[in-house]
Amino acid sequence: MMKYKLLPHTNIKVSTICLGTMTYGRQNNESDGHQQLDYALEHGVNFIDTAEMYPVPAEATRYGNTERIIGTWIKKSKKRSEIVLATKIAGPGDYTKHIRTTGFSENSLNEAVENSLKRLQTDYIDLYQLHWPDRNTNKFGVRGFKHEKNESWEDNFKNILHSLDKLIKSGKIRQVGLSNENPWGVMRFLEESKNNLPRMITIQNPYSLLNRQFEVGNAEVSMRENIGLLAYSPLGCGVLSGKYIQKKDEENSRLNLFKRFVRYSSKQSTEATSRYLEIAQRNNLSLTQMALAFINQQPFVTSNIIGATNLEQLKENIDSVQIELKSETLKEIEKVHELIPDPAT
Repeated sequence: MMKYKLLPHTNIKVSTICLGTMTYGRQNNESDGHQQLDYALEHGVNFIDTAEMYPVPAEATRYGNTERIIGTWIKKSKKRSEIVLATKIAGPGDYTKHIRTTGFSENSLNEAVENSLKRLQTDYIDLYQLHWPDRNTNKFGVRGFKHEKNESWEDNFKNILHSLDKLIKSGKIRQVGLSNENPWGVMRFLEESKNNLPRMITIQNPYSLLNRQFEVGNAEVSMRENIGLLAYSPLGCGVLSGKYIQKKDEENSRLNLFKRFVRYSSKQSTEATSRYLEIAQRNNLSLTQMALAFINQQPFVTSNIIGATNLEQLKENIDSVQIELKSETLKEIEKVHELIPDPAT
C-alpha cells in the first residue's frame, strides 16, 4: 500500500513515490507514458513531476514534448483532480538557449507558465519550481563553488517571488519550490518570503547512495525550515539498479544512450555500486529496492522521484515503499559511504 506525506506548509497529500517523466518523448513514446501514468495512479501514486525542457537531454526539436504527453493523458483520462502536478521553468544555459535567454524575469515566468498550462491541458499547476538557479553556483555534478568576479547576475530573489506571487493570485499556480539549489539560495528565498511573499515549500535535488551531498548543508535547512526534499536520480541514472555492473543493461539504457552522465559510471561509482550490491544480496533485496528504501526512510524526504522506461521497472520502484531497511543494513551502507563518499556528486 502506498504511503503519503503532506507537502510542507500545506494540506496537499502526496505519495512517497513521485512519478518522474523526463523520458517521455525520448526513451518512452506517448503510449508508454500513458501506460505508466495509468499504472502509477492505480497503485497509489498521485504525484507527477515534469518540466518544460523535458525530455532530457534538452533539444529544440523535442522541447515541451513530455508536458504534451502528460497533457493528452490528462485530457483522455479526465483524472486531473486525482493528481498533484509539478513542473518547472528552465534556468539559463547553453542547452536551454532554444527556450529563452531571459532567466527568471517576470515575462519569462509568465510565458513559461502559460505555455506549460497549454501543453499540460490544465488551468492550474499544483507545484511550480525553478529548475536551477540563474546565478553562478555549483550544480549538476560540480562539487565545489567557484566565485566569478565578473558575474553579471544581480540579486533578484525578491523580484522572482513578486512575480510568482502574481501567478499564485491569478490561480495559475498554487505552490512554489526550488530545484538544484544550495543552502544560501534556499535561505535567501525563505528570508525574502517573510515580506508577505510566497514561501518555497520543496527543493528538488539529486539524492542517492552515490550522491548524498544534500546531507552536507541542505538537510539541516530542510529539517529546521520544513522545506521538503523531492529526491531525483535516486538510482543514479539506473546505475543503482545494478544492471550495468551485472551486464544486464540494454542498448537503450540511459548511460548507453547519453555518455555525458559519466559521473555515475566512474571507477569510484562502480566500486561503490558493487559494494552496495553485495549488501543488498546479503539482505535478500534487489539493489533497486535497497537504494530506493534508503531514500524513502530519510526524514527530510517528502517524495522520491523515480523514473522508469518500462512497467516492470515502475512496479519494482513503486513497491519499494513496502520495504523498511533494518538498522544493521543501514550500518553496512554507512561503512561504504565512509570509504567512498558521494562518488557521483
